[in-house]
Amino acid sequence: MTQQSSGRRVVTNMALSLDGHYAAPDNPLDMSWVMPYAVTDVARDHLMSLHQTATTALLGRVNAEGFLGFWPTVIGMEGADPRDEAFAQWLVDTDKVVLSSTLDQAPWDRTTIVNKPADEVVTDLKSTEGGDVLVLSSASVIKALLAADKIDRLALTVFPVFLGGGPRLFEDGLPAGRWTLASQAAGEHGTLALVYDRLR
Repeated sequence: MTQQSSGRRVVTNMALSLDGHYAAPDNPLDMSWVMPYAVTDVARDHLMSLHQTATTALLGRVNAEGFLGFWPTVIGMEGADPRDEAFAQWLVDTDKVVLSSTLDQAPWDRTTIVNKPADEVVTDLKSTEGGDVLVLSSASVIKALLAADKIDRLALTVFPVFLGGGPRLFEDGLPAGRWTLASQAAGEHGTLALVYDRLR
């Protein structure tokens, strides 16, 4: 079973380079290496499939500022891909939980600021009713949930580029466990979308 009694799953989504990094070594905030691949059909369809079953977005503060600063501007943008607009609209409309020890109040609608460890936050969320809890590219949050073995579905897009260094998502010392491949897709430029479910 991958689901708890409430039926809510914790789903995490992250882009990785082929050599296993989620950010470049010299400037972790520079995501330009992602852009040629993030606009492929396989990457856009992957994101669509994840947010369609989710009713809560869980983000770290830095990621929240980036996502919520950019995505709402896509709505109604001339030439925007309908899948991008659909994700942007979902992000605006859905309940958002942002983990932060520095923000006192949320500058975004439908957002709750929480200063607690990520594993405690998802335990609280899973005790409530709703759809999936989607953790969007927030590496610090995903790493904490991996360490606590709190992830039910692990979604990855793997882009065929070597960054040659930088932070890794999968550190040594994670709890041992088995996963099953729920879906896979390959697309333009060699982009891979992979979804794994935790076997418990």
